[in-house]
Amino acid sequence: MDARISIITIGVKNLDQMTKWYADIFGWKKTNEEENITFLQLQHLMLSFYPIDKLADEVPISPSAKDAQGFTMALNMRSKEEVDAAFADLKAKGANIAKAPEEVFWGGYSGYVVDPENNAWEICYNPFLALAEDRSPTGWKQ
Repeated sequence: MDARISIITIGVKNLDQMTKWYADIFGWKKTNEEENITFLQLQHLMLSFYPIDKLADEVPISPSAKDAQGFTMALNMRSKEEVDAAFADLKAKGANIAKAPEEVFWGGYSGYVVDPENNAWEICYNPFLALAEDRSPTGWKQ
């Protein structure tokens, strides 16, 4: 597995308020106009805000862990096949697969693995995200 993070997603209670705060206070640039999620382009990675209740529904972990974990980290791959290969490798190593890769509602292909403290890693292919040679996100495909 490459030593990188593509996107950190924070589960938030008020998406509009969080988006505005990071744009106004930190001056970070919003990269999309989606209804239920915000992406901010940072240097070499993206920060994402997603409603906490939707995040809890997406990552199938125990209810007590949902209360404790309000974020995920993402490793974006170049294809569905790369996602499947990553999961095959993780499974062979005994990783805790929380959700096997599958087609997802937003048009990508995604699965989750969790570490021993239930920190969730999304490993996905996002056909709308442009990646540099080193797989760092560079923005959205037009």
